[in-house]
Amino acid sequence: QVQLVESGGGSVQSGGSLRLSCAASRYTFSRYCMGWFRQAPGKEREGVAAINTDGSTSYTDSVKGRFTISQDNAKNMLYLQMNSLKPEDTAMYYCAAAPPLAWWTRLQGRYYNSWGQGTQVIVSS
Repeated sequence: QVQLVESGGGSVQSGGSLRLSCAASRYTFSRYCMGWFRQAPGKEREGVAAINTDGSTSYTDSVKGRFTISQDNAKNMLYLQMNSLKPEDTAMYYCAAAPPLAWWTRLQGRYYNSWGQGTQVIVSS
């Protein structure tokens, strides 16, 4: 199991930016595909972005061009830079880890076996 701790959530106005961080156990990024997921009240969990061990990234369509997933291997940190935030981005955001995944599975939560506790993002109009 990988230990994951998210931070960086908060409340912003529409059009604003936030950067989420996820502290991971050592050597995680060389062994695991990392993903960001979100869940809004009353909605199913949604895969937002993922970065595989080879550095390739995947994004759900609704965040393409606005969100960027990245990692700092030296610091064992995963990030999600969120720009041009919209009210529909409001959700609890989670980072997660999985063994290396094929690209068509990277945004599917059922393939991930380690999860953080989540950080809340609220975007007001």
